[in-house]
Amino acid sequence: QVQLVESGGGSVQAGGSLRLSCAASGYTYRPGCMSWFRQTPGKEREGVAMLDRYMTRYADSVKGRFTISRDNDKNTLYLQMNSLKPEDTAIYYCAAQAYVYCVGGWSVGTFGYWGQGTQVTVSS
Repeated sequence: QVQLVESGGGSVQAGGSLRLSCAASGYTYRPGCMSWFRQTPGKEREGVAMLDRYMTRYADSVKGRFTISRDNDKNTLYLQMNSLKPEDTAIYYCAAQAYVYCVGGWSVGTFGYWGQGTQVTVSS
């Protein structure tokens, strides 16, 4: 059973930076597709960034500001967030698919593994 644990959230002023981490464990075969989602109260969970061995993909709202990466030796996924805006405030979730490459786009239902989330708060 894949386990995902996020860390690195916190409070920052607009224009600042944060780096989120997601430590993965408990798998036999490393998940090929990993992603970051975020959610605010009353809204649906939305995709922020995803990657597999063939591609990286970003939501339009974060392109040029966020960077997703993974360190396979450390079994860790990262999200570097720069030039943060108040509208980036959300709970950020790490998610994984067991496939070699990402399928289903940003569809939440295609991700079988989720972390518990980490809060990011950006003040103006």
